[in-house]
Amino acid sequence: MNAPLDKPLEQLHPDTAGEQDGSDRVQAVELHRFSATVSYLWVGIGSALGGLARYAAGLAIAAGIGDTFPWATVIINASGSMLIGFFATLTGPDGRVYVPRHGRQFVMVGFCGGYTTFSSFALQTLTLVQDGHLLRAAANVAASLMLCFAGVWVGYAAAAALNG
Repeated sequence: MNAPLDKPLEQLHPDTAGEQDGSDRVQAVELHRFSATVSYLWVGIGSALGGLARYAAGLAIAAGIGDTFPWATVIINASGSMLIGFFATLTGPDGRVYVPRHGRQFVMVGFCGGYTTFSSFALQTLTLVQDGHLLRAAANVAASLMLCFAGVWVGYAAAAALNG
């Protein structure tokens, strides 16, 4: 792709292009495709790293606490919720730290998406219900919801305090 470096991206974007010749429009489409490809790559890398972190944390938590209750999933979801709340606030429009779009996608969509485990949460809760452990299933739902909400709030508050 031979996108001119002397033109701002807005002038090359097909949705905002005014009266441009055909070559500018083609370059804009190529730039948009390239940017989308880069986004997918960053999200994929973040997802892989988040999944590896989830697996390692799950093993460590289960080894330390045991696995009679899905504490690993609860703790992972709560810490992931805190991370996404903190990062989203710290790097948001009013945040203290500028992170380019691909960096935010890497952390929030990729890493946090790969790290948190709501699909596992749902399956484990169903299994508890199917095994007749209704109280444990209800405790799992309550603990997950409360701790994840608390985690995202703590992350938000911490980043908001840093933002000033």
